[in-house]
Amino acid sequence: MSITVTLARFAAETRSDSLPPHVPERALALASDLVGSIVRAAGESESTPSVLAMLRRTGMDGEGPCTVFGMNRRYGAAAAALLNGTLGHSLDFDDTHADSSLHPSAPVVPAAFAAAELADATGADLLAAMVIGFEVACRLGMALDPTAHYARGFHPTATAGTFGAAAAAGRLMKLDAGRMASAFGIAASQASGSLQFLENGAWNKRYQVGEAAMKGLMAASLAAEGFRGAAEAIEGKHGFLRGYSDGADPARAVAGLGETWETLRIGVKPYPACRYTHAAVDGLLGLRARTGLEAGEVNRVAVGLHRNGMALVGDPAEAKRRARTIVEGQFSMPFAAAVALMRGRFGWDDYDLLGDPRVDALCDRVDTFRDESLEGLTHPFGATLAVEARGERFSIRIPDPSGEPETFPDAAALAAKFDALAAPVLNADSTALRERLSALPRAPRMRVHFAAP
Repeated sequence: MSITVTLARFAAETRSDSLPPHVPERALALASDLVGSIVRAAGESESTPSVLAMLRRTGMDGEGPCTVFGMNRRYGAAAAALLNGTLGHSLDFDDTHADSSLHPSAPVVPAAFAAAELADATGADLLAAMVIGFEVACRLGMALDPTAHYARGFHPTATAGTFGAAAAAGRLMKLDAGRMASAFGIAASQASGSLQFLENGAWNKRYQVGEAAMKGLMAASLAAEGFRGAAEAIEGKHGFLRGYSDGADPARAVAGLGETWETLRIGVKPYPACRYTHAAVDGLLGLRARTGLEAGEVNRVAVGLHRNGMALVGDPAEAKRRARTIVEGQFSMPFAAAVALMRGRFGWDDYDLLGDPRVDALCDRVDTFRDESLEGLTHPFGATLAVEARGERFSIRIPDPSGEPETFPDAAALAAKFDALAAPVLNADSTALRERLSALPRAPRMRVHFAAP
């Protein structure tokens, strides 16, 4: 069978009761984590007013059956998927799958929520669909080869994420394998996402992930109505893998399918910035805690990164040292390092340091370089540190950032992160929303599950 057909059959025919119980449980934790980011971005992201105004201008802001978290009204399914996806990715605080170098929840979960409310599905069906979507998105991201995909200038969360969103939505629409393959064929024409946003800290990154959620939902909806999508959309002569990568390994898309669950290999972020900054931030925070090191005592910090990390958060050095917008800060290793050294933390509220002269002075002392010892490892997110301070040199190697599957946060840590994000927007209702999310496995009807009591 072709890869497209194999993935379509997996998405359409995998029995929900055949999923190991801990897999949908992990999907619930990941979805809840994303919702915290959605809520905060609804209230505070600087790009949110523009997106809402666009929906009004284009007539897409009508009432509908679908929830947008953090807002006091419901939208049509397409607009809800777009909004939840855009908002969920706006803080850059959403989960990451190391081997595909993409954020699975941001495109998959919003498409699944919208499709579940359209279909009035059960919460258990919703979680199973999320698992299917995660598997498809992550596997296609791995098959692309993230390094080769980045080299072509593509954003894998938006490209591979479109297929994951289509798989999750198609599952909830009960597409058979043939129509699921058509959904993938349609998604292949819609998958898009450019890294050009790095040039000026543009808002494209968050919006193109919201579009991936919406386009996946639309692809599944078209297939449900009998629209014929392209065959061999993933592996074909002009298919997704050939068109978007010079180093694709198609076999990775289906290796261990249904046995190895990529859902369990998704990590949760402790800091609202590109994942390639996190290992270094962990190392600096640990050094600061152990030694009582103050920012003013630091003479030089050298951060070694994987080449993907250099492309995203290290180069060009002078621009990365002068982050002025939130997106620029999210993709600046010097800024992340400076925040960690100055405040002993790095949270969403710490972007108030953008443009602070003390931060600029610290950023001038941060160098980044491609560390070839980080190439060819299981994960690309590690870092090395050499810190010169107090007349000493501290050398640290951090193989993986915190929050990866081996250090996945427990329920209390996830709840604390959720409340820190959602409470400033929802106040006391933050706890109520978190409790409704935790009750998803038992929800009989998604269309009313998030309705006001």
